[in-house]
Amino acid sequence: MRFVPHTIRHEPHSGATFEAFCTTSGCHGTSGPEPAQDTAQDWCLRHTGRTGHDLFRRVVTDHARVTRDE
Repeated sequence: MRFVPHTIRHEPHSGATFEAFCTTSGCHGTSGPEPAQDTAQDWCLRHTGRTGHDLFRRVVTDHARVTRDE
């Protein structure tokens, strides 16, 4: 057995998912998973306009590929 170095990198061909969650107490608003960052951000702006809520948690999910360095 031997150590084999590996590298992990973002896999650009698999895309990413963007999602925003309202963090105001008692609000369960969410943009839902979106393929474009602008769509999730637009949801935040509309939600703030409707509710006055102004704090959000943003989540970006991507795919990673592990490759052997050899």
